[in-house]
Amino acid sequence: MSVLPTCLSGFTVIPIAYPSSSHFIYARAHATSKSKVLKPNNVLPEGRTLFLVNVPPDATERELILLFKHCGTVERVLFDLNSADALAEHAFDSDEEMAEAAEKRDAEAPPRKKRKLQTSEPTPPEVIPLPSPSIRTLHKTGSCAHLIFLDSSSLAKALLPSTSPKPWPSSEEPRGLSHYMAKYDNERPPLDAIKAHADSFMERFEFDLSKSKQEAKYRKGEAIVDEDGFTLVTRGGAYGQTLGGGVGVASKKFMLTGQTGSKRKKGKKKEKDVFYAFQKAEKQRKAILDLKKNFEADKERVEKLKESRRFKPY
Repeated sequence: MSVLPTCLSGFTVIPIAYPSSSHFIYARAHATSKSKVLKPNNVLPEGRTLFLVNVPPDATERELILLFKHCGTVERVLFDLNSADALAEHAFDSDEEMAEAAEKRDAEAPPRKKRKLQTSEPTPPEVIPLPSPSIRTLHKTGSCAHLIFLDSSSLAKALLPSTSPKPWPSSEEPRGLSHYMAKYDNERPPLDAIKAHADSFMERFEFDLSKSKQEAKYRKGEAIVDEDGFTLVTRGGAYGQTLGGGVGVASKKFMLTGQTGSKRKKGKKKEKDVFYAFQKAEKQRKAILDLKKNFEADKERVEKLKESRRFKPY
């Protein structure tokens, strides 16, 4: 049996043992470029970041943390992220930390006496979500990952060559064929769950629609009064004003000329050439005779061109 190298092109070889197969992960310390060393927003700190290559496609953040748990505390795991994505995630994490700190301060502050406000506004109905079991996210084959440790000593331990393959941590999330079966079932929830989700969504939609109508400026059945106190007369139909009709906005032409609408010019009525049936038949017969006459004239012209040898069909 050939001995596996412990180091390959500057990467430490980390053998992984599965129940029925094996895998190899290549690791080295993350090196930051000179242009990014002095930047304060660098989310991959040099000296604490481990760069991994050929990470299993079904690996999760929890499994990588458990795999390197013996080396030290893992602060964060980033999968296949460039600097922009990593920066966005770092900003999102920092926002979450600030929000948690603010909630903690509010919890530690002495409680204030709150007045009980009696609100008659109805609470909006909640939308029942579809069932979504936890399924692992698959990555590309040969993907990369960055592990950020809490201290630099953990990084040095992780780069030590291992003498035996490390067992891959087990997880509750399905793997292999079970993953695709769970994904298939997740994309096709039961009909009762779909019905409950659709009914609750429609209830929320109707609630929002009725609320928007109540908050609208012009309501059906109510008189519209302007700033000067005049009631705007609108189309009312058969049951009084402001019912069933909309508000018409005056056009610029109406404001300048006072004309309510554009008058269409009435054209002169054309007299009918064909009134009786025999006139229609005579008109059709004349059109056929003219067509035959033109056809014969074209034939004579073509024959003359052929005789003069100047026939150019195209």
